[in-house]
This record gives sequence, structure tokens and C-alpha cells, in this order.
Amino acid sequence: MRTSKLLLFCAGVFLLTTTSLPARDWVVYQGKTGPGKGKHIVFLTGDEEYRSEEGLPMLAKILAVRDGFTCTVLFSINPADGTIDPDILTNIPGMEALDSADLCVMQLRFRDLPDSQMKHFVDYLNAGKPIIALRTSTHAFAYDHNKQSPYARFDWRDKDWPGGFGEQVLGETWVSHHGAHGKESTRGIINQEFSEHPILRGVRDIWVPSDVYTVIHLPPDAKVLVWGRVLSGMHPGDPPVKGTKNNPMMPVVWVRHYTGPSGKTCKIVTTTMGAAVDLKNQGLRRLLVNACYWCVGLENEIPARADVRYVGPYKPTWFGFGGFVKGVKPADLELKH
Repeated sequence: MRTSKLLLFCAGVFLLTTTSLPARDWVVYQGKTGPGKGKHIVFLTGDEEYRSEEGLPMLAKILAVRDGFTCTVLFSINPADGTIDPDILTNIPGMEALDSADLCVMQLRFRDLPDSQMKHFVDYLNAGKPIIALRTSTHAFAYDHNKQSPYARFDWRDKDWPGGFGEQVLGETWVSHHGAHGKESTRGIINQEFSEHPILRGVRDIWVPSDVYTVIHLPPDAKVLVWGRVLSGMHPGDPPVKGTKNNPMMPVVWVRHYTGPSGKTCKIVTTTMGAAVDLKNQGLRRLLVNACYWCVGLENEIPARADVRYVGPYKPTWFGFGGFVKGVKPADLELKH
């Protein structure tokens, strides 16, 4: 009798505990088999324009299922209802996942995170761990509210640490659109000087709908892997624009090394491409998968032509402000078995 009552009590406590726990605010794709088995990649999504909340989970699924990496994807979460909301600039739950990460892949824009969350990112960077940064990550942080934060220098407009995180770590901050936004697309031109770089293995055709960004601050150590040719329209077959926009062309993919205050040096890969619709391009997906291998020291494992087929359907939303799909929770993005 006592045993039965004890079991009922324990079951009740378990039920109460589990049902009162909040829903998880992120998604984890467990690595299957492949060279990345045992490596942990953390993806940071959070931009109001280019649908990183759609593009990066798709990339994470490929890396988990096809390459064996365990991938954790974090989102800007609306605390009122637990939905993914890139317009929320001040909340990315789960940043502590970076404490065990081997690689951070980020696509952020103007985030103003609380110190308790931002600390994990800064500690990760100062530990000398690698970063792959997409599109608006050149202006990932903007401390409009938390101005007294010890991390406020990461602001893209910072004067004491010129250009903040973007310029100092990645190699460039926000400058301007070089191509006409939404009117002139981008043809990626591989830099023949570095055509044998492992990140470019098997990469042939790169075309994306997003426009070329202006890049003028690259440090001397940056190696430009891909240049961006500005096309006159929004189709891959459109001719280049005439005039000076393509003379010279702007960098759209580069690598460099950053040494932080700890004295530790990390690998940095930056691309100003990366809208969710850009990632429909196989060449760009393959480049990013290769970059993950390179960043974690697996460059010798990069296949001649990485398998970057989608895992599940992928129908990304077009870029633009206010256009994100509302009502989606991280649990909705779990892999369906």
C-alpha cells in the first residue's frame, strides 16, 4: 500500500514538473554519421529582413543529416508567446549553447542583447573559436538601449573600437548597398588566386538574388575567395551592369584570422550573401558546408563535391521587412522522422 502511494506521489511530481517546464526556445538536430560526428555547431539567427530563421535551420539539417555535425539553432524569441520573431532585438534564449560549441554560424542584425546572453558570445569569441558570418552580421549589434553594457563596443557604430564587431572581427561593418537592393542581383566570381582553397572545393556556380554590399575596410590579412559581380536584373542570366560598379568588383566572401584580447586567434569566414532565398543556390550552400569543415579543422575531409541536397522541403520567404512567417515556434522546425 505504501509502495503504491509512493509511486503515485512520484508520478504526480514528475507530471507536475514536466508539464510546468517551458517549451524549448531552440531546436537541436543531432548529428548522424559523417566526418562531423562529435562536433557541435551553434547557429545564431535574428535579422528582420533576410529570413535567417528559415535559411539557417535548413543548412543545419544538411550538416546534421549528411555530415554528422550536431547543430543547435537559436532564434529571436517573443517572450509573450514563445514564437520566433526577428523583430525582437533583445532576446535570443539558449546562448549558453556556445559554451560547448566548436563553431558559431551567425546571421544577426542590430541585436541589443542583455549582458547575460551576450556574455556567452563574447566568451566564445575570446576563446579563439571560429565564426562563419552571413549577410547582415557585419552589423550584428546595435546598443540603442543597453548603452552602458561592457559589450557596447560591439555596436557597428562604435568609435573607440571603430566599426565594432563587424569591422574589427569580421573585417567590415555596414557601409551601404553597392548593387541596387531588390533590383540588381549578384553573380559570384571565384578569385583565381585562391581557387584551390578548401572552402571552394566543388563550388562552381554562384548566383543569388540579394545585392552586393559595399566593402571598403578589409584588413590586409583578408583573403577574398569570391568577388560579387553586380547584374542588371534579378535573374541569373542577366548581364552585368555597365559603368563603374563592377570595376573593381566588391568582395562577397573572404577569410581572415582574428586575435582577441586573450591572445587567442580564431578563423573567420564572412559572406555578404545569405538571404534565405540565396541559399537555394547549390554553390553557396556547398561553400558554406565546406567552410564549416574548414573552420573545425576537417578541411582534409571536405569531399570533392559536398552533398547539399535539402533535408525535407525548403520554400524560403522572399526578403523584406515585416515579411517573416508569424506564429512559428522552434518545435515546429524539428526534423520529422
